[in-house]
Amino acid sequence: MSPPEDFHTASSKVYISYDPANPPAHPGGNWTRFICISDTHSHTFTVPSGDVLLHSGDLSRLGREDEMRVTVEWLRSLEHPVKIIIAGNHDLPLHREWYEHSYHRFHDTKRSPSEVRNLVDNKENRGQKGVVCVWFSSKSLSSSNKLSTHLFNFKWQPYYGGWAFNYLPEEAPARVAAIPEVDILLTHGPPHNVLDTTLTKVHAGCPALLAHLSEMKRPPLLHVFGHIHEAHGAMRYRWLQAKVESSSSNAEGTIPPTFVPRETIMVNAANQPLGRQAFVGGQRIPCGGPGFQPVIVDLLDSAT
Repeated sequence: MSPPEDFHTASSKVYISYDPANPPAHPGGNWTRFICISDTHSHTFTVPSGDVLLHSGDLSRLGREDEMRVTVEWLRSLEHPVKIIIAGNHDLPLHREWYEHSYHRFHDTKRSPSEVRNLVDNKENRGQKGVVCVWFSSKSLSSSNKLSTHLFNFKWQPYYGGWAFNYLPEEAPARVAAIPEVDILLTHGPPHNVLDTTLTKVHAGCPALLAHLSEMKRPPLLHVFGHIHEAHGAMRYRWLQAKVESSSSNAEGTIPPTFVPRETIMVNAANQPLGRQAFVGGQRIPCGGPGFQPVIVDLLDSAT
């Protein structure tokens, strides 16, 4: 498998591989830099500076208080003005209803979901170096008073090993139907056939999620996820067509909707190495190391 490559468009610049000690320069005042990470599992590592930090879940190994505290303190130490995090299937107590019935499968003793949640949602996390944990579904955010955009989180994924935040195939359409048209979409798991190939060559992403996004008139500009570690990378995903309704009319009546091409920057931001690329020279790559670094996405503000 060839390594993923950086790519640029007129309104975006995406960096997958770079020198962490000398990351690409910020493109300027009319751009917003998103730093995309996921599946950090209580590990800490060097993260490039930027305007918005996006974490797509699996903050911890198994959701224990000590694990979550390491992650939260690390995130608080980072300088990004805006930080958005969501839960993943490893953050067990954060799925309160599931945890009540299933904690014994992973924990010897039951943790307090409220205490774990308070760690990541504590009011002390807010402020100049704060962390905004998106428990609610959507949020309007501004960065450095130059970007105003709309974000939606979706921490669920198709059934996977009996972990938290799972849904069955028959539940998928109703789950993903809640996702509106937004500029930035954070999900823990990928859409089907998009940076979702497992070690066993299975496409583990959600077909219903891909179908729902494909029906949008305005798909997201940026979709960040993780979950499938070995599929780390980024790509331009071109939707076949996006429908634009017309309010004009002609002699025969209303002009039919026109169709324009649309694309989404898809980012699998998983930082915990997995697969063949997790080893170099017989040595295991650390979390956030080469091949699994944070993905940098620069978006031109006018694109939103």
